[in-house]
Amino acid sequence: MKPMKPMEPMKPMDGPDSSWWPKGLSNPSSSGRQNGVRYAFFPGQHRLVLEQGGKVKQYDTGEHRISGVSQSQAGQGASLRFTSQSGDVDLESLKEVH
Repeated sequence: MKPMKPMEPMKPMDGPDSSWWPKGLSNPSSSGRQNGVRYAFFPGQHRLVLEQGGKVKQYDTGEHRISGVSQSQAGQGASLRFTSQSGDVDLESLKEVH
């Protein structure tokens, strides 16, 4: 009978999938996906990053700390609304950063 081999050390678990947001952003404090839209919020940089239809856009969140997303299908198109410490924030109210 052979002696038991020592156990291998645990490997770190994979973190969030950072392959879709621009390099240079730290780890997001919140991220998720809903109905084909991915989002990640980076409080240190005051950035919200969205991926929709294969396109990635960044938005300046100012003092908002984004913690969730909701999507309405009313009217002619979907609109995104984010939850912050100050209440709901419409995507249209955030400035896109290029």
